[in-house]
Amino acid sequence: MNCELIVLDLDGTLTNSEKQITPRTKKALMEAQKQGVRLVLASGRPTFGIMPLANELELARYGGFILAFNGGKIIDCKTGKTLFEQTLDPALVPILYREAMQAGMQILTYQGEGIATTKTEDPYVQEEAHINKMPLMQYDDFLHQVEYPINKCLIVGNPVPLHVLEQRLLSQLEGRMNLYRSADYFLECVPLGIDKAKSLAKLIDTLGIHREEIIACGDGYNDESMIKFAGLGVAMANAPHDIQQIADVVTLSNDNDGVGKVVEDYVL
Repeated sequence: MNCELIVLDLDGTLTNSEKQITPRTKKALMEAQKQGVRLVLASGRPTFGIMPLANELELARYGGFILAFNGGKIIDCKTGKTLFEQTLDPALVPILYREAMQAGMQILTYQGEGIATTKTEDPYVQEEAHINKMPLMQYDDFLHQVEYPINKCLIVGNPVPLHVLEQRLLSQLEGRMNLYRSADYFLECVPLGIDKAKSLAKLIDTLGIHREEIIACGDGYNDESMIKFAGLGVAMANAPHDIQQIADVVTLSNDNDGVGKVVEDYVL
């Protein structure tokens, strides 16, 4: 295939279990960029949580892009400009905050280069900080300290009660926002209609690229739309079985250079 764009989920796809890009995968991606293929890092992470990987892969030099917040924000790494952004309705944040507090859970959002949260010592909050390599800020008066606009909130907690809260919020906020689990203990609270494939469609329209010229690799349910959208949709071996079934190709796991193998086989 003629590949113009490689779109990569991060956690469980581009990075291994240590949250690092393996040498084989990095070598393949750098070589692909030298041949003119552009990279898109597409993740539920905030922008600053993606930036270290974007810098490691030199996206600014080669004209790559960041799709942060599950596609809620697109950034051109070469110019630093925001090409598209969808923000969360501020009126919904008090509802999310109240429900999280009543359930004994914590809520967080992203402010500049840091993470603002109701409890910095919560282990799930600390896990989010570790994943994104971003500092934590304690907001004791969360609702009044948050500065808008924001792209999303994240509610964190033990998986079973978090599932109960998720079902309650889905019923309460239907048609007003999207909610989905990015991990058993992470409930993503994002603007209505946020979707990696929809944002990708906006990007390629700007670039004049056809979907048939895209390779998209992912391992999670929030990657399903872009795997279906791309000319070559790739699921990792560590992806759930039903995600593997909708993919064109199943590659090796994220701990076994799965992305590197795809680039070697279909691009290089």
